[in-house]
Amino acid sequence: MRRFHPVCAVEQLEPGCARLVRIGEKEIALFNVAGEYVAIEETCLHAGGPLHEGTIEGCSVRCPFHDWLFDLETGRCDLNPKVRLDRYPVRVRAGRIEVFAG
Repeated sequence: MRRFHPVCAVEQLEPGCARLVRIGEKEIALFNVAGEYVAIEETCLHAGGPLHEGTIEGCSVRCPFHDWLFDLETGRCDLNPKVRLDRYPVRVRAGRIEVFAG
């Protein structure tokens, strides 16, 4: 069932940082981009790189394996706009970050 799942406390994800969260069998990369939380599919569609280990560049993340750059707002890849990662809604409730998935 899809719903919001609490994944971590706000203080556990500082600006400019990312972390891997698991909801059921889904692996999701959660980012803090200048105080805004963004959640996308964890695995790069090109070579399977772990995006939570990538480099945050503005509102994008660069895959640590082969440098593919993904826009965190759209999930699209700069090298191939047809390639798109799933995005997940995020909210903050009572000091906890929650991700909508299931």
